Amino acid sequence: MVDDERYIIKAGRRLRTGYTTGSCAAAAAKAAAWMIKNQKVLKQVTIDTPKGWTLTLDVHQPSFDKSEAACCIIKDSGDDPDITNGIEVWATVRKEDHYEMTISGGKGVGVVSQKGMQIPVGKAAINPVPLKMIKKEVRSIYEEPQGVSIVIHLPEGETLAKKTFNPKLGILGGLSILGTTGIVEPMSEDALKDTITLELKMLKEKGFSTAILVPGNIGEKFLMNTFGLRSENMVKMSNYLGHALEQCANLAFKQVIIGGHLGKLIKPAGGIYYTHNRISSTRMEILTANLALLGMKTEDLIAVMNCRTTDEAIQIVTRAGFEEVYKVLANKAADNCKAYCFDQFEVGVVLFSMKEYLTASDGFSKLMVTCLA
Repeated sequence: MVDDERYIIKAGRRLRTGYTTGSCAAAAAKAAAWMIKNQKVLKQVTIDTPKGWTLTLDVHQPSFDKSEAACCIIKDSGDDPDITNGIEVWATVRKEDHYEMTISGGKGVGVVSQKGMQIPVGKAAINPVPLKMIKKEVRSIYEEPQGVSIVIHLPEGETLAKKTFNPKLGILGGLSILGTTGIVEPMSEDALKDTITLELKMLKEKGFSTAILVPGNIGEKFLMNTFGLRSENMVKMSNYLGHALEQCANLAFKQVIIGGHLGKLIKPAGGIYYTHNRISSTRMEILTANLALLGMKTEDLIAVMNCRTTDEAIQIVTRAGFEEVYKVLANKAADNCKAYCFDQFEVGVVLFSMKEYLTASDGFSKLMVTCLA
């Protein structure tokens, strides 16, 4: 329960915010520490978040004795479609004879197994900001320095982790304790971009010099089935092509392969690097303009322009014999993506429809050799 619910407006919709697993862990740890000190049951606990908002959260299943206490906070993701919504985030706090504070992960908290994360290999997947939050909130309970050991655990974590990116990222056995602001913003663009950046870092740490970008599952399956590429070498960029390209440049990749449906990847052919249809609904304009430059008849151009989908337009293109437009679009998309990051890497683009492979940009085959070697 948040002391006062807060909302954000996105795409004209009023959406309720939530709070992160990091906030839950900090609140549970603080409540447990308070119960050890005061030897009373605590029903609600208040914490500060890095965003500057104060949260007052219900404490569930509290238990304590003179040296140890445990409780959980129920995660509330607001209106965000988050797989962790409603899970129990537990903290067990124990008084120690020394003056140090230790924080570890218990059941359901993943363990980092690969380099490239913010957390050392072998450590629990509790990100730096949640760690700071836990330390700050627990220290606020004790007037004098007090040594405590804190264990964060997620009873459902191991099961739910199989439905997340964690196994692909090398986080084994559970979920991560996350959050940079302490607050979950519904459909957060920053969260999606952070995931893209992290996956690209992991690719680089594995020694890959080529990044393979796909908008989503369809592009991934197409590249796997058509070219034999492996899913673990691909990064799903959603609509954030520009961000993904910038991160590829920052990480010094030598080659970038981009594979996707014509309806998505026609947009960089027109100089557009955020591909959501609500922002850049220009598929038919770009396709029609390039067909006009190739000499398509006016009546066919009008028919293409009036199509609702690129798959519908493909039928007209095929009937009129202008399939060469796909090569033109693939080359323009590749050239524009390369120029977007000031020629810091080579780019290959693959285009397909919902039914078939269409074409690839010039030089794509050469880039493929590096992926299959």
